[in-house]
Amino acid sequence: METQKHIRNFAIVAHIDHGKSTLADRLLEATGTIDKRHMQEQVLDSNPIERERGITIKLAPVRMIYKDFILNLIDTPGHVDFSYEVSRSLAACEGILLVVDATQGIQAQTVAHMHLIKDKNLKVIPIVNKIDLPTAKVDIVKKSLIDTFGFKSEDILEISAKTGLNIDKVLEAIVSKIPSPTGNRYSSVRALVFSSKFDKHKGVVAYVRIVDGKINSQSGQLKFSASTATFAPIEIGVFKPFMLASHQLSAGDVGYIATGLKDLTLARVGDTLSDSLSNIVPLPGYKEPKPMVFLSIFPADNDEFPLLRESFEKLHLSDSSFTFKLRSQPALGKGFLCGFLGLLHAEVVTQRLGQEFNLKVIVTSPTVEYNLLLSSGEKITIHSPDDFPDPTLIEETSEPFMLVTIYTPGETVGAIIQLCQDKRGEMVNLEYIDSQAKFTYVIPLSEMIVDFFDSLKSATSGYASLEYEFYEFRQVNAVKMDILINKKAISAFSQIVVREKAQLLGELMVNKLKELLPRQQFQLPIQAVIGGKIVARADMKAFRKDVTQKLYGGDQTRKDKLLEAQKKGKKRMRQFADVNIPHEVFLKIFKS
Repeated sequence: METQKHIRNFAIVAHIDHGKSTLADRLLEATGTIDKRHMQEQVLDSNPIERERGITIKLAPVRMIYKDFILNLIDTPGHVDFSYEVSRSLAACEGILLVVDATQGIQAQTVAHMHLIKDKNLKVIPIVNKIDLPTAKVDIVKKSLIDTFGFKSEDILEISAKTGLNIDKVLEAIVSKIPSPTGNRYSSVRALVFSSKFDKHKGVVAYVRIVDGKINSQSGQLKFSASTATFAPIEIGVFKPFMLASHQLSAGDVGYIATGLKDLTLARVGDTLSDSLSNIVPLPGYKEPKPMVFLSIFPADNDEFPLLRESFEKLHLSDSSFTFKLRSQPALGKGFLCGFLGLLHAEVVTQRLGQEFNLKVIVTSPTVEYNLLLSSGEKITIHSPDDFPDPTLIEETSEPFMLVTIYTPGETVGAIIQLCQDKRGEMVNLEYIDSQAKFTYVIPLSEMIVDFFDSLKSATSGYASLEYEFYEFRQVNAVKMDILINKKAISAFSQIVVREKAQLLGELMVNKLKELLPRQQFQLPIQAVIGGKIVARADMKAFRKDVTQKLYGGDQTRKDKLLEAQKKGKKRMRQFADVNIPHEVFLKIFKS
């Protein structure tokens, strides 16, 4: 019978492209968990988008057997949008493999991860990877690990995950240095839900780390603390990395529980699973997943709206952290207002619409949640410009501000300060950790969702790391900017903007539309308007037919008469004509 002393739960943490997925592949190979003939690169990144982007989005745990020990590897997402899932994964572990590239050294994201790991009080095994490359600077990287984090030289492992060099030393270190899990297997059941997925045969499958007690096929009703949903488990098991049924999970084990439930939102990440009859104290750290970024998604072809709705319902089965509700626009037809954890989360979902459902969609500009206090004393929350009330009815507008931590190489400090100032950021602190600088800023979320992450990577050549969390709502002078085309408002182009930036954004918008809109038979005015006041304007010239071409003689009055008739016709046309905006214009304007 297995004992807790023979269980090791750990995660691999690394900067992007430092070899995290490759190391996981070698561990699976070395322990015989996956046969070599079934081996493929990034075996734990099963989602095609994960493979394409080289990132981890969905957690993929796996159970390995090494000598007499059970090694549970809990993979973690790497992007800041999924930082809450990372924190729950780390809560399910006792140790960490910290991987650093021998050619690049400690990166900003490595420093950021170490701060998170220290808060959890986890055992860290430092690993220098890619020592087989001719450009490897092993001694320099080891010294920086010792100076920055206080590791001992003899504790740092030197490996090549690609060739498998010294992988056996990694396995020995996991067994000898990572502590076994604590917990009482004879007390009431307490299990941490660190991820979940929907299976069409088994219903909602909760990925769990058993903290106390044990669960087997004879267990009675179990309960989720946060959602209060109860169920009788229909299957329990472990990950090999595919799901393999077993008869029992005990304290310290990592595995899955098939609940039979049909709603993924009932098994929330970070929730505590317990016996339905016991009143246990839930495990700490649970948070409600809260959408931070909102955008409207419409089908490029209105006839595909039923397919879009069906696609969202299916996607929601595998990812309950985004929300969607019906929304219609005169110019775009019927679609959905969707809420996401962040911009990467939104990109992944829209990419899945194209790849998995073959849908072409129009995605509007991203917005955030605003809290409004009306003159009547009523408080409302809005998520899109369509919901923004008349300015005369608004007493006060507040927007979310984020507490942002940026780790960056010391030489890029000036560029970061300039970027954050441009984004209305307020510096809280700046400190230096070895050759890395650590910034703490308070920045409006509305400024971060447009191009902040890309600008940060450009300013630092990709070496900066970003973490953020909600800080508070602050009062802001925000207004709704409408775009008029031929003096008619096109609601799809409306935006909520800060008044001080309204003119600049208005000019960008009207000039972009001037480039993209097809020319008409009459001069077309494009205006950016705030509460009836025009803040920017661009005029698109008309196609002009030479009506005097057929004249072969006569005096000037004959030409003037024809030109005057043309002028009146164009004026009448401009007054009554509707401008047809092609769908391609919406696609291009929102992409830019």
